[in-house]
Amino acid sequence: MLSWTRRKTASLAWLLLGTSLAGAAAAAETLNVYNGRHYGTDEQLWGAFTAATGITVNVVSGTHDELIQRLEAEGANSPADLFITVDAARLALAAGKGLLQPVRSAALEERIPAHLREPAGLWYGLAMRARVIMYAKDRVEPGAIARYEDLADPRWRGQVLTRSSSNVYSLSLLGSLIEANGAEATEAWCRGLVANLARPPEGGDTDQIKAVAAGVGSLALSNSYYLARLGASDKDEDKAVFERIGVIFPNQADRGTHVNISGGAVTRYAPHKDNAIKALEYLTSDEAQRYFADVSLEYPVNPNVKAHPVLQAFGEFRQDTLNAAAYAARIAEAAQIADRCGWK
Repeated sequence: MLSWTRRKTASLAWLLLGTSLAGAAAAAETLNVYNGRHYGTDEQLWGAFTAATGITVNVVSGTHDELIQRLEAEGANSPADLFITVDAARLALAAGKGLLQPVRSAALEERIPAHLREPAGLWYGLAMRARVIMYAKDRVEPGAIARYEDLADPRWRGQVLTRSSSNVYSLSLLGSLIEANGAEATEAWCRGLVANLARPPEGGDTDQIKAVAAGVGSLALSNSYYLARLGASDKDEDKAVFERIGVIFPNQADRGTHVNISGGAVTRYAPHKDNAIKALEYLTSDEAQRYFADVSLEYPVNPNVKAHPVLQAFGEFRQDTLNAAAYAARIAEAAQIADRCGWK
């Protein structure tokens, strides 16, 4: 009988790495994953991969910073084969530190649109999320705002909600704006956004959505899956919030809506490189992409797989096809702009 994923918490992994992963690394049909996605249901993916391939998966979970630091400290002795995290900027950080290796796969290049993978093959998008504008249905007309740039319009003074600029989702959006409009215009936009905030940034995307529903503000920046999860929830209070909120896909008349990814990469010293590539290919298969669609409520990167019905109900949208590597490269500059304009 095939073994299921031996999932470890970060703290346990730190204690047992020398014994459990060292032993796993010696096994021929093994895959060691450093996982920065904090979705407990992901173990379903690894169990299904084992069932399909016979490859035993060992998962070490932690924050992206912890995992990157481990890869740096371990160097050529690292047992890690695959690094998985959320946001292209975090993948770009690992790539910039020389912790990843480029790989080529016809299956990956066929299944993943070019703008959702690193051009040299250093990392690949596995699931996608759109950075959208959520609005209060009872206070904002759907056509009243159409672009990210409109969030800086003085008409929205005291009406905009967003999480901290230190969050990578905010920085990636800023990076895409720098690419689209230049640094000077992006800084001016940032100052206008800060002037329009309903309150100082606090909490995550779900907190912004709930604040709009509660009347704290009328507009919020959020990733698409946060509202989708409220809509798919069995809790009456979540459904009540969901019913009050509408979704605007910004910039449909020009470059399209900013999208980001959960992604994976083969580590530089992967002892089981071939198994890591097999895992990436499996994660972009129709079977695994249904998981991303139906369980984590992200958009599949594989165009053959449809999104969850809750996401489909938001409507079709035009994506910004700026390569994720391009806006990820702007993160440091974006952070400097956010600091100067007072986006805390």
